[in-house]
Amino acid sequence: MKVRTAFAVAALVRVMLTAVLSLGVLSGCASTTTRAPAVPVDTAQAHANDQRRGEVRDWTLSGRIAVSNGKQGGSGRIDWQEQQGRYDISLSAPVTRQSWRLSGDGGGARLEGVEGGTRESADVESMLQATTGWDVPVRALSDWVRGIGATSAGYGPASIEYGAGNLPSRLQQGGWTIEYQQWQPAADGPVLPTRLVATRGQAKVRLIVDQWSLGAGK
Repeated sequence: MKVRTAFAVAALVRVMLTAVLSLGVLSGCASTTTRAPAVPVDTAQAHANDQRRGEVRDWTLSGRIAVSNGKQGGSGRIDWQEQQGRYDISLSAPVTRQSWRLSGDGGGARLEGVEGGTRESADVESMLQATTGWDVPVRALSDWVRGIGATSAGYGPASIEYGAGNLPSRLQQGGWTIEYQQWQPAADGPVLPTRLVATRGQAKVRLIVDQWSLGAGK
């Protein structure tokens, strides 16, 4: 009986050791991480692409936008036209049937369609913050939406990471981070972003471009 018991105990110990070792191996495998290989970037080509997009001065986009500040948000359709340094942005929320129009240039902005009547200010971002509670970097977005660093005063230099196709995958500037998720060639023009997300703290602006049109009056 003692012999059989000894064999039984030894067998049980072997089983337990095997189980422990197996768990150790599995644990080791689970903790091992692999990184996708970095996408090769042609710096000269990337900068050439940036320059070509920067040369697009007059343009129109139509799509969808969502804005939030961590507590509340809104979404709707957007039509944005830039022509000769002036912007004209129309927003509409199908659910509430509300619509707004924001227009201006480097000298000031005008917001129509808000409760309390039309607002005007030399600082479009401060006006939007006070009126809607949203942090939307309008003047910088006119550059970021084309995948280039903002030239607006106060934002400082841009840091750009490039990915597939020598196109920006992430841009950081003025405390904002812009993630470029999708690109498409524009008709008779460069490849332009069609999906991006800009964030700073709890502020978030998500933009999906359904159509780009390049040139004045389009």
